[in-house]
Amino acid sequence: MKKIIPHIWFDTQAQEAATFYTSLFPDSKITNGVTIPDSPSGNARMVTFELAGQPFMAISAGPYFKLNPSISLFVNCDSQAEIDAVWNKLSDGGKILMPYDTYPWAQKYGWLQDKYGLSWQLSFNEGQPAEQKITPLLMFTNNGAGKAKEAMEMYTNIFHDSNIDMVMPYEKGEGDTEGFIKHARFTLEGMNFMAMDSSAAHDFNFNEAVSFVVNCDTQEEIDYYWGTLSAVPASEQCGWLKDQYGISWQIVPTALATMMTTGDPETTARVTQAFLKMKKFDIKALEEAYGNK
Repeated sequence: MKKIIPHIWFDTQAQEAATFYTSLFPDSKITNGVTIPDSPSGNARMVTFELAGQPFMAISAGPYFKLNPSISLFVNCDSQAEIDAVWNKLSDGGKILMPYDTYPWAQKYGWLQDKYGLSWQLSFNEGQPAEQKITPLLMFTNNGAGKAKEAMEMYTNIFHDSNIDMVMPYEKGEGDTEGFIKHARFTLEGMNFMAMDSSAAHDFNFNEAVSFVVNCDTQEEIDYYWGTLSAVPASEQCGWLKDQYGISWQIVPTALATMMTTGDPETTARVTQAFLKMKKFDIKALEEAYGNK
């Protein structure tokens, strides 16, 4: 199981969106689905899926958080035919943020929000295959503009197998604040991320609509990530936290997936009611609810 998994929040469309996304890329499939009963959103639907072999999660849990371009999925396409096909499908019913065209950094590139609101950046450069096909890109805006490098340094200090791989700041006269990050790449637990700053006026910031699940094998791990990442006590609930830059993380026991998918409905309901009362997850209490006393 991957240590870090992107998680996408939808109102009611998680299953529909996951089915659509898995139709876009080879080596993609829905891997599981479970209904979380009697959550604050009612019966929430959780879906796990893979895109180009990479794990993702999605939930239908009500209209509480709206997807926006602060976190997008950057896709390195393998061919002109692939990027054309994926762009056409994603843009249908969506919103274009940067036109699909040739740019100095790509033979073909475009930025859009799809019909569900999820932001995608598609890029194709012949002869430049990517190690990771789909990469989360974090855009630091408004009060967070200028903090991309600081955030990367914090994350790579917290997570293991992590490194800042490339930092490209804006030079004087390049269109944004000199020294802000134009493009950067970093690795957390073997997973690639990108980051950038934008001092332009934006009507969005990071929110819970896209979060990152951190799978933990032990209570000590949960305690460690909770203690190092959580910076907004009011946002702590059911394993969710928000860091000082506004990015949401879910610090989750690896065993929870098994508990939620292998028991009978009564067992699932007991585990659900147990974790709904928690802020930071307590593995022992979850195991007791599951029946492994």
